[in-house]
Amino acid sequence: MGPRSVPLLPLLLALLGRPDPGRAEGCDLQPVTAEPPITLSYATSTVPRGCVSNSSMGTDHEVHVLSVKWSKVSPVPLTVAVTPQADACSRPAVLILLCTRCFATITSPCSNLIVRTDARLSPESTIRAPNPEPPIVSSEGQLLAWALSAYGGITSYSELQDPRKVQLRLGEDAHSPPECIPQENFNAILHLETEVFFHGMKSCSRSDAQSTRAAHIIHLQSEPSSSITEGNLSLSCSQNSDGNQILILQSKANFTWFLSTKCNIQFLVSGSYMMPFFSAPLLGNPLPDTEQGLIAEAFEKNCSVIASYSAIPASTHISLQIHEHETVETPVTATPIAITQPPDLPHQVLLTLKPWKCTDETMEIVIVRSYLEPIKDVVNITLRDISCQAEKNATHFMLKSPLSHCGTSLEGTGYANNELILSLAKDAVLRSVRVGFQCEIPRELFLRLFPTADFKAPQTELEINKEAFVQASMRWMDHPADLQLKECWLVASEREPVLLVQGGEARGAGVTVLEGPPSSHGRKIWRFRFTYSIPEGGHIPFSAILKCKAGLQNDTIFEKVLEVRVKDAWRPLNYRGLGLGAVLGITFGAFLIGALLTAVLWYIYSHTRPISKLQPVSSTAPASESSSTNHSIGSTQSTPCSTSSMA
Repeated sequence: MGPRSVPLLPLLLALLGRPDPGRAEGCDLQPVTAEPPITLSYATSTVPRGCVSNSSMGTDHEVHVLSVKWSKVSPVPLTVAVTPQADACSRPAVLILLCTRCFATITSPCSNLIVRTDARLSPESTIRAPNPEPPIVSSEGQLLAWALSAYGGITSYSELQDPRKVQLRLGEDAHSPPECIPQENFNAILHLETEVFFHGMKSCSRSDAQSTRAAHIIHLQSEPSSSITEGNLSLSCSQNSDGNQILILQSKANFTWFLSTKCNIQFLVSGSYMMPFFSAPLLGNPLPDTEQGLIAEAFEKNCSVIASYSAIPASTHISLQIHEHETVETPVTATPIAITQPPDLPHQVLLTLKPWKCTDETMEIVIVRSYLEPIKDVVNITLRDISCQAEKNATHFMLKSPLSHCGTSLEGTGYANNELILSLAKDAVLRSVRVGFQCEIPRELFLRLFPTADFKAPQTELEINKEAFVQASMRWMDHPADLQLKECWLVASEREPVLLVQGGEARGAGVTVLEGPPSSHGRKIWRFRFTYSIPEGGHIPFSAILKCKAGLQNDTIFEKVLEVRVKDAWRPLNYRGLGLGAVLGITFGAFLIGALLTAVLWYIYSHTRPISKLQPVSSTAPASESSSTNHSIGSTQSTPCSTSSMA
């Protein structure tokens, strides 16, 4: 018997001290849907949506707005600490806290702090009696509009998702923008830090493993621009912990962990780490930077269960509590329990996913099919008008509809109302489930560019010396008649900006303001056409932007920018030289002429070359030199018999 072959890749990985990624097979991480095995929170200054402005500097108060949203019920009260910057307590401040009747503790050394909240305050709060509650609003725009109207300015706005603690620092910055326009993933580090709960942990297990050891993995997702190089990890666990667990901490190589714990647990740390009573950092172990690599690392350490896998942003403070769950063994004689689907499960799933998105004129619905796995046997999805069916493929259900179609109702609340109707088929029985929903219509300006005057099929391509048609539109349920298109510019690199429209009137050469459709359900539409021309010899930009502003008479401004690609129209050859089309045309023409010339020469050659090269030499006497060409050809084609007879 010859020597046994050894797989090369696992051998190399073993020599390098790295886990074999194949060890992760059979462990497919899935979201934790039952009671999570851990409670994890981390500190961050990035909020889902937020903004700052200097609009409150000329008013009586600085105003900070916190809008709290929950994905799960918080296990602890929300703590909000409001601290002054220098002598900020000398200027009155307003805190507007919306958290849907949550239980909160608000503390501040500033006695002149005005608090307006719908939260229930705990006895530990230093705020004895809050001011009247803020109004009930259904959108971010309504909340900010009310705050601006009530106090004349907004210092900061932050939307918070599942916060545990909030540290709000008072103070204004004159360098802030003049208006508070919310942005996605806003960095609020100058005035806010929050500790948020993480609910996105996953888990998996291997059925072929014999060990009962469990692993918890925290994977820090560090952005290249992140300046965070150290973080404190506070770890707590049950007194009944048996020590048969491992905590894997993955981070950048230059990250230092400061670990604080009394748990009986093994650590596997990348970067470096400090433990209590240690005088110098300890060097950790290089760890894989991928999900599968970390799972394989855990299995290399004799784990059979990934109890929790959490991918979170780099943070200066992380709190982790590991829970101990008792395992109840079911007797062999126990009767199996049939688990049935809750009757309101489709409502819970869809209202959690919220797969709908509205613009000022369309409703779009995109649902990942795998997310509907808890709802068994979904075969079709429609809107209230069942003729509006979702397109489906192997991965998604997709539906797009104008707001005026498919049974959508528009009310004066800035929302579009409809129903998702799920068709479920089981055992040849078809039933329907209706889930009503509201889709918020953004209170923002929309810009679209069209190639023709029918304003259909928008595009992002602008052709030089050719008419283009622009539509600006916006829904404003309160007073749509007061909306005005203030100005529109065309801005291209290395060229002077071109003013197209100002005050609803054409300003640029070749610009014509068109009559738009009448206002409907609070939607106002402005249209104009223009031709983008460049003088002969001028620089032709590759791209440009359309920039428009609309707003009310009281100077409430909404701005929108549309990036467009500039397409060069046909030019005379002496203007810009030969383009790609001309070069290809000339090349093809030259090839065709060459091919025809070759064919003609071959034809002439084949019909004029000596006869001896066409047929073998005849054994008979050659024809006389006075014979015609036709006679010679006829003689060479005669049979032997005819040749002898002619002789």
